[in-house]
Amino acid sequence: MATVKLKKGFDIQLLGAITDSGITAGERPLSVAVVPDDFHGIIPRMEKKEGERVASGEPLYHDKNHEAIKVVSPVSGTVKEVRRGERRHIDAIVVIPDGTADAVTHDLKRPALDVLLDSGLWAMIRQRPYDVVPSPDVRPRDVFVTAFDSAPLAPDLDVVLGDKRKYIAKGVEVLNGLTDGKVYIGIREGQSIDAPGTVVTTFVGPHPAGNVGIQAANTVPVNKGETVWTMDIVTLARIGELFTTGKVSHDTVVAITGEMVQQPRYVSTVMGADLETVLKNETTNLAMSRIISGNVLTGVKVTTEEWLRAPYCHITIIPENNKPDEFMGWASVNPNRFSLYRTFTTWLGGMKKPRSMDSRIKGGERAIVRTGEYDAMLPMDIYGEFLIKAIISGDIDKMEQLGVYEIAPEDFALAEFADTSKLELQRIVRQGLDKLRAEMS
Repeated sequence: MATVKLKKGFDIQLLGAITDSGITAGERPLSVAVVPDDFHGIIPRMEKKEGERVASGEPLYHDKNHEAIKVVSPVSGTVKEVRRGERRHIDAIVVIPDGTADAVTHDLKRPALDVLLDSGLWAMIRQRPYDVVPSPDVRPRDVFVTAFDSAPLAPDLDVVLGDKRKYIAKGVEVLNGLTDGKVYIGIREGQSIDAPGTVVTTFVGPHPAGNVGIQAANTVPVNKGETVWTMDIVTLARIGELFTTGKVSHDTVVAITGEMVQQPRYVSTVMGADLETVLKNETTNLAMSRIISGNVLTGVKVTTEEWLRAPYCHITIIPENNKPDEFMGWASVNPNRFSLYRTFTTWLGGMKKPRSMDSRIKGGERAIVRTGEYDAMLPMDIYGEFLIKAIISGDIDKMEQLGVYEIAPEDFALAEFADTSKLELQRIVRQGLDKLRAEMS
């Protein structure tokens, strides 16, 4: 087992971490939703209409360009609404659960690729380059799996896995049959995993050490013309369970964390559950809070009228912008005010002490200044500042030379936090990858 030590990055310490790994049983959700934007690269074409009944694991829609790629319902019930936004963009597909265990059973004698496509689990895999749902026409060079999450207040994926850990070996067997290369699993120091047929690597260092793209870049980087698949260990276990039982499990464990949470905890629920039910016993004033489906760096701002987004098993609740007129503003001498650059006296008390942080950006966009901030937060062999400039200018040749095929928006999330220019780096990277994909297709 190899060990990779990463020095670049930073662990943001926030109030509201979970201290007890016990799991609270959640109530049955009032509604469950699938949000097509969670599956980037798929253009949805509906298979179900409002008012129709659907079984758990039955397709709700397929990809317009690859009809074999399905996105399925997490529960059995009735399609209440196909919610549309501007230009008839599908914002969400809402299903009302009926409480039955009616689920699709897959024929495991069929080719593994076909089973994965029909099950909906294919849509939970991502490919590099472009960080999109993979094309079934391209066989990956390798598969990379991360077994831990290093983001602020992130859940322990060993807790989220629970007894589904027993399906990991089967999932590895399936993936080994779908790639010409190897299956790589990244674990943190002190973690153990029983996964025959894989290359297990221990990653030591601060966030973003848990990002699967960072692990791939420090193991076997992606070059132009190559394709790899990425996923987390929970998705790998779901694949193993599918090829063991013939059914897809959409049950999940969600970590509810953050300063505004009265009792940070793990809650069992189902993917896409409505947040009103998930946060039902949360008595903190949510009106003065920002609810994030995911972590504070890459998550999506939501309300209690929305749903748990598919990629995440994490909800973070932090204070909203409730102090816009702070005394002395940027010149404040508040000893609790955080700064990466020792602008304030916070660092004297230690940077590993949990701090209170709200949703304020505390600044506006300004010109990019070469300070090395991006590179200090990006443990990859690329020049982050130059790559961002190439993306903004639309210079595809430069983007390729600077390693655009290796990256995903989440890899720049920490650099975005540290950026004194206050640029939306994740949005810039996403737009750059989409433009490059359109040009190359």
